[in-house]
Amino acid sequence: MNLKLQTPAQSLNPAYRKQDVTQSQIITLRNALKTLFDRVDEQESEENLKNVVSDFLKDAFYRGKYDINTNNNDDLIIRNGKTIKDSVGVLMEFKQPNNKAQMISAAKPNVKAFHELILYYLDETNLRKEHQIKHLVATDGWQWFIFDENWFEKNVFRNSKLQSDWKQYKVSGHKTDHFYDFIAAKFLDGLADEIPVTYLNLKDFQKIIQKDDRTDDEKLIDLYKILSPEHLLKKPFANDSNTLNTGFYNELLYILGLEETVKNSKRVIERKAPSERHEGSLIENTINSLKRKKYFGYDENDEVERQYYDLGLELCITWLNRILFLKLLEGQLVKYHALYDKADYHFLNTNLITTYDELEELFFEVLAATVDTRNPSVKTKFGNIPYLNSSLFEATEYEQQYLGIDQLKNRLEMPVFSSTVLKNDKGKRVTGNLSTLQYIFDFLNSYNFASDSSAKIQKQDKTLINASVLGLIFEKINGYKDGSFFTPSFITMYMCKEVMEKAVLKRFNEENKWECETIEDLRDKINYTDKKERKKANAIVDSVKICDPSVGSGHFLVSALNEFIALKSRLGILSYRDESRVQGWEIKLDNDELIITDTESEKLFNYTLNQNNNPIPELQQLQEALFHEKQKIIENCLFGVDINPKSVLICRLRLWIELLKNSYYTSESKYQQLETLPNIDINIKCGNSLMNRFAINDKNNLLPKDRPVVKQLIERYKIQVDGYKNAPDKRSKDDYRRQIGYIRNELQKFIFNRDKDYLQLKKKEAELLKKQSEITFTGEEERKVWAEQLNQLAEEANNLRTAYENKMQSLYKNALEWRFEFPEVLDKEGIFEGFDIIIGNPPYIKEYEKREVFDGLRDKDCYQGKMDLWYLFGDLGLKLLKPDSYLCFIATNNWVTNAGASNFRNIVLANSKIENLTDFGAYMIFDSASIQTMIMLFKNDSVTDNYEFDYRCVVGDKPTKEAVLNLLAKVPSDNAVLLNPVITKKNLKDKSLLFTNDENSALLDKIKAKQNFNLREKQDRKKGLKSEVGQGIVAPQDFVNKASADTLSGKVKVGDGIFVLSQSEYQSIPFTAEEKKIIKPYFTTEQLQKYNGSKKNTFWLLYTKSDINQPDKVTGKVPIDGYPNIKKHLDTFRDVITSDYWPYGLHRAREQHFFEGPKIIALRKCPKEPIFTYTDFDCYVSQTFFVIQSDRINLKYLTALFNSRLIQFWLRRKGKMQGNSYQLDKEPILEIPIYKPDKKKELEIASLVDEVISAKVQGGGYNDTIAEIDKQIYTLYNITSEEQKLIESQLKS
Repeated sequence: MNLKLQTPAQSLNPAYRKQDVTQSQIITLRNALKTLFDRVDEQESEENLKNVVSDFLKDAFYRGKYDINTNNNDDLIIRNGKTIKDSVGVLMEFKQPNNKAQMISAAKPNVKAFHELILYYLDETNLRKEHQIKHLVATDGWQWFIFDENWFEKNVFRNSKLQSDWKQYKVSGHKTDHFYDFIAAKFLDGLADEIPVTYLNLKDFQKIIQKDDRTDDEKLIDLYKILSPEHLLKKPFANDSNTLNTGFYNELLYILGLEETVKNSKRVIERKAPSERHEGSLIENTINSLKRKKYFGYDENDEVERQYYDLGLELCITWLNRILFLKLLEGQLVKYHALYDKADYHFLNTNLITTYDELEELFFEVLAATVDTRNPSVKTKFGNIPYLNSSLFEATEYEQQYLGIDQLKNRLEMPVFSSTVLKNDKGKRVTGNLSTLQYIFDFLNSYNFASDSSAKIQKQDKTLINASVLGLIFEKINGYKDGSFFTPSFITMYMCKEVMEKAVLKRFNEENKWECETIEDLRDKINYTDKKERKKANAIVDSVKICDPSVGSGHFLVSALNEFIALKSRLGILSYRDESRVQGWEIKLDNDELIITDTESEKLFNYTLNQNNNPIPELQQLQEALFHEKQKIIENCLFGVDINPKSVLICRLRLWIELLKNSYYTSESKYQQLETLPNIDINIKCGNSLMNRFAINDKNNLLPKDRPVVKQLIERYKIQVDGYKNAPDKRSKDDYRRQIGYIRNELQKFIFNRDKDYLQLKKKEAELLKKQSEITFTGEEERKVWAEQLNQLAEEANNLRTAYENKMQSLYKNALEWRFEFPEVLDKEGIFEGFDIIIGNPPYIKEYEKREVFDGLRDKDCYQGKMDLWYLFGDLGLKLLKPDSYLCFIATNNWVTNAGASNFRNIVLANSKIENLTDFGAYMIFDSASIQTMIMLFKNDSVTDNYEFDYRCVVGDKPTKEAVLNLLAKVPSDNAVLLNPVITKKNLKDKSLLFTNDENSALLDKIKAKQNFNLREKQDRKKGLKSEVGQGIVAPQDFVNKASADTLSGKVKVGDGIFVLSQSEYQSIPFTAEEKKIIKPYFTTEQLQKYNGSKKNTFWLLYTKSDINQPDKVTGKVPIDGYPNIKKHLDTFRDVITSDYWPYGLHRAREQHFFEGPKIIALRKCPKEPIFTYTDFDCYVSQTFFVIQSDRINLKYLTALFNSRLIQFWLRRKGKMQGNSYQLDKEPILEIPIYKPDKKKELEIASLVDEVISAKVQGGGYNDTIAEIDKQIYTLYNITSEEQKLIESQLKS
């Protein structure tokens, strides 16, 4: 066996390697190294060396944050936290510096130090269940060999032979030398592949430490990082775009005047409570400035206040976007000139900008004006700031119509945040008040802003805030609204890479009649050394069109943009502007950043100017290539839509920032001005993706006579859009906008509007026109009839026109007309061709949570009750694709079983080929919501059937991020299920999609085959048949919560009953006999246990049905008036009751028969095992239960069956699981394979249930009886003893 030695630079996470370090971090490392060099004594014992290295690591990195100590037989460990209860993160093995024989070396690695690492690793993982180890280290104090645990997990932990040998050794009584010599050494000898390991020698750094001038300190950066917690423990680092910088975020929210709160288990961004508001905060200053102008009238109420807040927030986000973009621009300018130019390129400070008026001047008279058109005073003041030509620095419609930032009050101050980052000269936290503008600038200047970092030493200790981190912050400030959540970078990068590789392979194979299966195949096929072939290959990649129909902050488009560059580099086709090939640079994608390294020197690419303020040729060449590649991709390949205008602004900003990272000084300006930014905003539209009047891909919606005109319009349309993207100034852009608007309006005249109300209007207008032409009457009577008919038709047409116009102003107000919105996906004839990729994280909104969102969508093919909004996005996505193209979403994982997703499942099965489902189980991808998710990849292919697909699922209660990363990499592990299920469309129509491994599939099929009874799902009134499974009652509010108590201003307290009353409340209200008839015993999990329930209820339910408010058709009496005490009680809570049958009716009363007589009650969410309760008394329950009631089968027998180990196994493998919890919704209950035996056996097993219930009531033992039930159920289903063992082993795991 041999080692593959890697330098620290080669081993570091590329994005972490790129990150700057602070001067204080390097000074701390220098001091710790000096002490280490003084203390290492080659003659001292290993014990002494351990102490020396332990102190070094603590002093340089770990003290007070991570525990370092000995542990069992391990020489030294570093824990993942500061206490001994935290898991082990690093295992270290020590050898004396002069013990060459036992220390690992490149020439002789198969030695005792390595053997000991293997033994300690097996002991820790097997005996102590330590599965959070990140690295293993062997060191003699000078030499360090650092192994990534991934190699050990794959080659040691998963090596069955080695595990077996270790187990035998542990019980053999042999000494450790036996394991080293006969097991570990033999194992290493048998390895054919090289073992990757990071190697460093601290002696190489002695001269650097001894130098007083510290000119070589940058050579310590990689050493610092390789030994830091961010590497050894794989902790998040400062510019990790998956990790929120909470300090920056919280103080920024504070300055804005906002706060993050939790409502109904969801995080929301809100205006601060009135008592905590500061007049000087940005949102309050804005709102008060708007109120001065009475934009929303003179009324003062909650609705008007909400209007001011929404408008104010829109303006604040616009201004914040500009300020943060300028902060990144400032960071770029400073970086470009850092080496030699002594001029100060900082401009966001109160030395230059003291008022909001001057900030507005910067926006519109500097950034939006070419240098030669700027006023002399502006030129003098902002001489180093380039012209950007970005729509970001044009006044928005709201600014023009309502308020500019120059109209805010300058004099206002606000108190400094209690946990502020600001420090005074003595290093203490700043206190007191600051003017808001100064506070904003001082706050931002306390951080190191960089659109791109380059592994330097900061002179000031400032936390890095880069563009990727800002994306997360932008999305959070935008608010947790509309069911949207920020998708972390490791997910967006994975999804983009997976789907883009498939799309690019497809395009190359189609274009060249190739059959490449991988990107490696494609690289081998492309003749990338030939300029002509390379140009053709680039054109193919550039033809791929990607759209995110719910684009949010644009995270997916940013990841796609960088993946395009990385993919071209992997294919060897990335070219300079002169079309020569980019060589000598390694380009990788990590942490949403392009990491570019000189392949010879291993130095990171860093665009800077030389001592003459001129570019360095090779750096200039690559910077220009990257800028124009990104520009080309953004303009031609990336498209997005969002209903939220703030999201659209943020998305555009993110893409501009990506271009800013590679902005360069132009030769035309003699390297004085940066290349101007293109107008990329036209590709990111604001609108409702789901709402449109014109059919998307109806090829017959053009009349033959209109086709030539439409063809000309499309040609003009594409020219105008292309012109807009490169328009040099605002006037040109406005001209292009007008032309584009005119063409779009013209296109609408020729394309059929498929809206049913519009078609009905046109039909009626045609009837009216026809009637007007029928002037054939001969007498006055005929004329009168004709006139009446004409007036009737005119009135009907007018009503239809009014209704349609109202619909246009409401439902279609924000409609996004995909049919002609993006000319890039229309062919020459104006026919919608579609996108190559639809990607994203669509909003998750249940209809019962926000019914108004579904207005206008209920006639969609995909629509059904109890659905989630994102299903409509999935259906839309498939319609937006070209044939055989790809949709890749991350969304909730319950669509595969949810009853409300039945239509969507059928659409997916009928219209696509499932390529991949990756289910993250109990791992929460979104830190802002406890939502279980999965990635899905569909191909727009309605033909393929009987196919296998790639299914992956992470299992366990608390899976780690490492488990998820392994799942994405398709690495087998105990936490991963990796399957290749078969899809046969006809077998799955109207069914749940459930996947099991081969070990279980035969057994589950056997259980299913025994089914001979189905519970009835739906009632049939004509036949007098009742449904047999129903959900419990939904009270609009059962008890008073904090929000309700606040709304009702002290009239009630938290916990008071609204529709559900406690025993004391029930007794304190003088209900009449009639009222008591509709007050029902209400039961909870306290009374309802497995098998049996207590008849003694502690709560009472006001069982008011949906007709409680409706007047009798004959008498006109309203039922609630017959229940005066109930009415009086509920009137107290009118302002907080949200029922569909407000204010007195339950939200969902359900069918009353379910709650009376014999029944089985199933708890919806069961953490350990399914719980089915038999009751024969009146038992009203909430929606947290389902109720089963049937007169076709013995319910006690059914209780035994449902509570059996066999059905628990079925539900675990084929039901709906949330982590390790069982979710007993209607669908999994209906799909339980019920076997109904003969009457005698039914009664026999039912009698056993009676015994269990009797024993539980009397407090006796019943485990033997339950065991007998399980035994009999196994027998009924013909389950063998071996199959029983399999079931039991899986239920225990």
